[in-house]
Amino acid sequence: MRKDLTAMYSLPLALAASLVLSAPFSPAAVLAAVPEPPAIQIRQAAVPEVPKVYPSSPEGAPVTYELHLPVLMYHHVVHDWQECNEMTVTEGRLERDLQWLAESGYESVLPRELAAGEPLPEKPVLITFDDGYRSNYDLAYPLLQKYQTKAAIAVMAYMQDNPGGNFLTWDMCREMTASGLVEIGSHGYAIHNLDGRMGNFVAGQANGVQRRKGESDTDFYCRVLDDLRYSFDRIAQETGAPPTFFAYPFGKTDPDADAYLEDLFPLTVVTGPGKYAANLSKGLHKLPRFTVTMERSLAALLKNT
Repeated sequence: MRKDLTAMYSLPLALAASLVLSAPFSPAAVLAAVPEPPAIQIRQAAVPEVPKVYPSSPEGAPVTYELHLPVLMYHHVVHDWQECNEMTVTEGRLERDLQWLAESGYESVLPRELAAGEPLPEKPVLITFDDGYRSNYDLAYPLLQKYQTKAAIAVMAYMQDNPGGNFLTWDMCREMTASGLVEIGSHGYAIHNLDGRMGNFVAGQANGVQRRKGESDTDFYCRVLDDLRYSFDRIAQETGAPPTFFAYPFGKTDPDADAYLEDLFPLTVVTGPGKYAANLSKGLHKLPRFTVTMERSLAALLKNT
């Protein structure tokens, strides 16, 4: 079925009990009459060594791995009784996804772990949420805690500086950051068409970081690059952690913005094409993502990874 491009790029409507072994009771009065019980042999269970994948790049060079990494893209999460569009999933669907990932042997990682060149699990997955909806805190975050799953949230920092109820607050960002399960990254400050277009993609126009036709270098710098830098600074100031990743608004790249972004952020992600996992041997920039919708299961999305 043909998808409407504008709808595809539109913002969602919601703007252990332990076993203790002990010797049997043996009173001193009958000690001589009762044979001494054999010593209980407690065997230390062997802890299996989890295989790790180490960076393949020379020390001091940009980080690469000989590894393919599936990167998942979510946006808004709604209650199970609410309708969904192509940018939303229900909380039940998200929980099933997290369960399936765990049962299938995937281990979640964060952008900062990749950027630092930390050894990765043999079967990693990077889970991302774009835009920074409040539902990421209200509905997704409790599930991340339940399953101890890590995720990265790219926020449009203008929405945190001008809270309106449908988006994360800085307090929520700080709380999730402190948990160690969530990393806050950048989706720009207001460059996500947060003007008269109300955050939506408009075909034929410069969307996100794209240069306008005939735009001067000075105007482009002031409109786009200053926005990107300001988003970086605000996230660092409010969370205490300089962001290590950037999600391109609408997945649209631009040669005049790419070099700046790659210098500012160790890791960047785009929207598609959503057919293959990211090849980390080529670096950590412009990583493709699988768009998660209600229409296809994760098993179907990741069947080629």
